[in-house]
Amino acid sequence: MSKGSDENALKAALSYLQQQNRPYSATDVFNHLSKEHSKGAITKALDSLAASGKIKEKVYGKQKIYVIDQSQFSSAAPVELGQMDSKISDITRKVAELEQSNKTLESEAKALTSTPTTEEADKQLAQLTEELDILQKKLEGLSSGTVKVTAADKEKATNTRTKLVREWRKRKRMANDIIDAILEGYPKSKKQLMEEVGIETDEQHNVRPPEG
Repeated sequence: MSKGSDENALKAALSYLQQQNRPYSATDVFNHLSKEHSKGAITKALDSLAASGKIKEKVYGKQKIYVIDQSQFSSAAPVELGQMDSKISDITRKVAELEQSNKTLESEAKALTSTPTTEEADKQLAQLTEELDILQKKLEGLSSGTVKVTAADKEKATNTRTKLVREWRKRKRMANDIIDAILEGYPKSKKQLMEEVGIETDEQHNVRPPEG
C-alpha cells in the first residue's frame, strides 16, 4: 500500500476518533468509515497514532481498544457545565412528554382498532333493530291476548332481550371510552367533537337502555 494511502487512513481514523470521542476497536473504526480503507491500513494507522501518543490504546485479552487522548480537550467552564445540565434536563423533559404522548396515541389506536367499522356497526345495528322489532310484535300480541307463547318461547325472548340490552350498554360504554380517549388530546369541547364527527347520542333521541 502506498505512503499516500497510509497517510489518508491515518487522518481518517484520527478524525473519526476525535469526532466521536469514545472507545472503538479497529474493526469498529473500519466499519464506521464505510470501509473506505482496508482493515489492515486502519489497524496500522491506529497503532501508529497510539505510538505517537495522539490516541490511547487499551488491550483487553486479544483485542485492542483505541480512544482519543482526552488531554486534547479543554475542561468545560462552570457556565458551560450549567448550560449542558440545563440542556440535558430540557431534553429529558421532552423525551418524557413524547413517551407520554406515545402512550396516549397507543391507547387511542388500541381502542379504535377494537371497535367495529362503520359498516360492521350498521349491520349489527340493523340486526339488533330487527330482533327488537320481532320481540316488540310478540309483546304486543301477548298484551292483546292474541298470541299464545310457550314457556320456552318466553324464556328465549327474555334471554334475547337481556342480551340485546347488555350489548346496547356495552357499545354505549365503548363509545364513551373512545370519545374520552380522543378528548385527552383534542383542543375543543366534547360537544364540538360530537358535532364534527357526527355522533348522535341516545339522549338526543330520548331513548335509554331499559333497566334490568
